[in-house]
Amino acid sequence: MATLASGQLTLADWAKRLDANGAIPIIAELLSQQNAVLEDMVFKEGNLPTGHRVVIRTGLPSVYWRSLNQGVPTSKSTTAQVDETLGMLEAYSKIDKDVAELEGNLASFRLSEDVAFLESMNQEQAKTMVYGNAAVDPKKFLGIIPRYSSLSAGNGQNIIDAGGTGTTNTSVLLVGWGEQTVFSIFPKGSKAGLVQTDNGLMTVYDSLGNPYQAYQSHYQWKNGLVVKDWRYAVRVANIDVPTLAAGGGADLISLMSRALDRIPNFGMGRFAFYMNRTVFSALRLQALNKSNYVLSIDKALDQFGNAATWTHFQGIPLRRVDQMLSTESRVV
Repeated sequence: MATLASGQLTLADWAKRLDANGAIPIIAELLSQQNAVLEDMVFKEGNLPTGHRVVIRTGLPSVYWRSLNQGVPTSKSTTAQVDETLGMLEAYSKIDKDVAELEGNLASFRLSEDVAFLESMNQEQAKTMVYGNAAVDPKKFLGIIPRYSSLSAGNGQNIIDAGGTGTTNTSVLLVGWGEQTVFSIFPKGSKAGLVQTDNGLMTVYDSLGNPYQAYQSHYQWKNGLVVKDWRYAVRVANIDVPTLAAGGGADLISLMSRALDRIPNFGMGRFAFYMNRTVFSALRLQALNKSNYVLSIDKALDQFGNAATWTHFQGIPLRRVDQMLSTESRVV
């Protein structure tokens, strides 16, 4: 189950084939070092300029047992079209010319500022991928958590209740990334991932409208999320954080094992569990108390060729996502 599906493009794959000057590959690696979710997500070019239209099967055709010399009624399946939207995350960096050139190493100084912007963009993308809600902020795309927010909804069977109440809860997400399951999109005819544009030395203006010379960089990341088949994402919700941190609370091993049983076919994509650091630590402790075969360590090279140590739960990679909150309300 831990084998990554072939033929599905991650952000690193897109980066390697775009922009011959190498700007995007460098950015992709920097982002990957900050948030491992980018190594799991499958990226696909949207079929619309502002999003992606998917056709979802909503009903199967009826089938019949036939007797000799008797016919059977005709039937058909039913489908629905769903348009998923994109969001545009942007920022500008302006550094006064005299400040940037003060130490005599312009490129190094600007890179140090670029890294800070990349980290900020990355954190916002991770948070939106989990919690983005276009109903609250129309500029954002719809994340995973709002899609799995009611036990009585059609996809409620893929929400596992860990029993927590109040507003001190968190979640564990199991996501299967694939072009037929869950994937990230970028606008039709555009570039994947974070695009950085060096505008060079420009005349800019302060808050009073007075001009000065500054080096300007523009950062833009257009993307969205498509859940084409809701059966390939599972939310373990209502994990009470204070109780868990105190050494009690939810039985993470049992809950995550139940989440695995919700997935129809592990051959449909690349799967990973996502959780915050509190849950990750508690899971490790619970695993030590039960069996040293529940969690496994796999020393290998990551997709960038760097040495890495991955931790797995029953063959599925575990990913820490610091943007996953410990203040979620109870899901009912």
